[in-house]
Amino acid sequence: MNLQKATFGGGCFWCTEAIFQIIKGVRSVVSGYMGGEVENPTYEQICGGKTGHAEVVEVEFDADEVSYNDLLFVFFETHDATTPNRQGNDVGTQYRSVIYYHNKEQEQQAKEMVAQLTNEGIYSNPIATEISPVGTLYTAESYHQNYFNNNTYKPYCTFVIQPKLNKFARKFTEKVKAGAV
Repeated sequence: MNLQKATFGGGCFWCTEAIFQIIKGVRSVVSGYMGGEVENPTYEQICGGKTGHAEVVEVEFDADEVSYNDLLFVFFETHDATTPNRQGNDVGTQYRSVIYYHNKEQEQQAKEMVAQLTNEGIYSNPIATEISPVGTLYTAESYHQNYFNNNTYKPYCTFVIQPKLNKFARKFTEKVKAGAV
């Protein structure tokens, strides 16, 4: 096994966590906060948008089963990388599109992916994704962990996350763990 970590902020970490949890080769996903100035922030502080932190997920994956480049592809496929500090109705710096790289290879791959998507004209607006070195991960409160799986029938999960998972699973069946959706 070749375990590595990747850290992404793609808006609300509930959605981002749910997507990465169903990817073949992903071993664990932890929701948290990164990139700000406040140590040990709370969710309430993050929601105020004054900590500088983004909602992120730290993905532990087996690089023998799924590549970092594949995870970058999933990241860009499942959120709007062109809206600074916004994902849908979620607005604020905590919802920014960001890749926190763990080493120079990840930094290079992230920059190459942005260049490739830009050159291919995938988006009608410029990519606004921040690419920064990984910092301290402040793990989110326990009720945020495994949120979708623990709250399947809550309205946000039913009307926002589930359709997103279904759409991804239909489009990328080969990347999804058996029985995940």
